[in-house]
Amino acid sequence: MVILAAFAAAGAGCARRAANVDETANTNTDTVTESQFANITDANVALAEGNRLLDENQTEQAIGALKQAVKLNPDLPEPHFKLGIAYALLELQYTQSGTIDPDNPDARVKSRSQKAFEKAVQTYKKWIAAHGNDDAAHFNLARTYYKLDKIDEAEKEFKQAVKLKPDDADYQTELGGLLVKLAEYHDAITALKKAVELDPANERAANLLEDAEAGQKRLDYISPKNDSNKTASNRSSNSNANVGVDPESNSNSAPKTPPPANTIKSKKGDPEAKPKPRKDEAVDKRPRLANRPK
Repeated sequence: MVILAAFAAAGAGCARRAANVDETANTNTDTVTESQFANITDANVALAEGNRLLDENQTEQAIGALKQAVKLNPDLPEPHFKLGIAYALLELQYTQSGTIDPDNPDARVKSRSQKAFEKAVQTYKKWIAAHGNDDAAHFNLARTYYKLDKIDEAEKEFKQAVKLKPDDADYQTELGGLLVKLAEYHDAITALKKAVELDPANERAANLLEDAEAGQKRLDYISPKNDSNKTASNRSSNSNANVGVDPESNSNSAPKTPPPANTIKSKKGDPEAKPKPRKDEAVDKRPRLANRPK
């Protein structure tokens, strides 16, 4: 019994130590990844490393590199934006596994991705104030607004990016995609045709263009029906409005009351007018006799 109790105690101690190790690993994930990039002293180098790791789907490692870039240059907008993307990918994993982000206990109030995107908006706006013609900054600010579900602001910035660099297929594609979502098909078709013209291998732009053209056809099909109904309604209302109105008059006043029949003057060519006898024409008013010889 003593021996069994000793083994049980030892097992419990190992389990507690393992649990403590796992908890420490979960709560110190960011600290561990950040320390791996502490030797990088250039923000742009750290940003490039973070982008590389994101492309290789090493999300947690990418977060460490991007946080190092933010630490070295907090006014650089792109690391904040890319951090938002990395956090969003990580949060998707937590959602799919049914777990809570251990590094953000108030995730239900505001996620780390939302915080990063909001910070990106601030830094991009500050950057654009100093570098107004930076088309990439306007483009990424538009993407950031879109991530925050601020569609009107996103549309404005996409259009500005396209204005500054109209020959960029990605800019035209993203603008066209947003306009399709807004059902602004006519403008979407213009942007997406330009994107396909610039990059014939752009399958996304080609697919979006098909959607935009289909949407425009639906609108064109519905509009004539509405226009015909509207025209018929207008004609009916105009007909009713013109009842009793003098067609030769420009006023909408009530019609004049016609004069008595005996005062109507005969007009030339009026079949109802009785001709007046001429002066040289005698009128025989004597009664005719039935047997009177002619």
